[in-house]
Amino acid sequence: MSKKGTVHHISSKKRSRPKVRFNFWVLVIIFVISFGACFGLYMLAANTHDDFLDDDEKSSSTQEVGNDSEDKQDATSASDTDTAAEEAPQVNITNPVPQSEAVDESYFDNTCIITDSTLLDIASYTNLKDVIGSAELNASNCNNLQITSPYGVVTARETVQLKKPANLYIMLGSDIGTAETDAMIAAYTDLVDSVHSYLKDTKIYVMQLPPVAYDTETVTNARIDEYNSKLLAMATNSGVYCIDTNVVLKSAEGTLAPEYWSAEEGKMTEAAYKAISDYIRTHIA
Repeated sequence: MSKKGTVHHISSKKRSRPKVRFNFWVLVIIFVISFGACFGLYMLAANTHDDFLDDDEKSSSTQEVGNDSEDKQDATSASDTDTAAEEAPQVNITNPVPQSEAVDESYFDNTCIITDSTLLDIASYTNLKDVIGSAELNASNCNNLQITSPYGVVTARETVQLKKPANLYIMLGSDIGTAETDAMIAAYTDLVDSVHSYLKDTKIYVMQLPPVAYDTETVTNARIDEYNSKLLAMATNSGVYCIDTNVVLKSAEGTLAPEYWSAEEGKMTEAAYKAISDYIRTHIA
């Protein structure tokens, strides 16, 4: 006898999943509970730590002070920059220095000169007494040659840096005709720039070389004029003054005027030194 099978009927309708519905009030309740918990923790910390609120105020105050300090530093920095710009005015150089009203002989009290054999005797005839130099000094070796001075045996540059005069005059060029002009100018420039950078308050005057009474095979007035032209350009480029002590001694023929040269002694006369001294006092920048 066979068993009857049981037949299971599957409904054609698909079972649907339960729908999730958004409930706004549930979100509100969660927010209220979270806020209440945070507020409760904050109040607990405030009650258990007496300086809790003070720390918050200090932190805020410190940040404000820090910002104010930075603002003040920025303002001070800007002010210092503006002040520095005001304290460093641009100096306009006019070369050669034009004629000016004559100053008193006391001008030479705080004035010195670096020179070679060209003007080495100027202290004997004028009030320009502070002479730094020697017969061996010239344009080519002006940075290296050591000379005897009140400060010992040192270079001309070192001597003038120790003296710190208000006014400095420089005349070098006794080696013209035996040294290359460009090499002379290069060494001369090094001296001027070095002193100028060290003694910022000192007025520096480059003096043009005097003419010669007559041309020789090595020294001619044409070569001196070329040298003086380069001296003028060098002084202007270096931001120092240049005075034309060549023209004051020159004759109509372009040579050293007869009254300024002693053929017997083979050097310039007292009148020449006094003419240079007077020219200095009437050509002040």
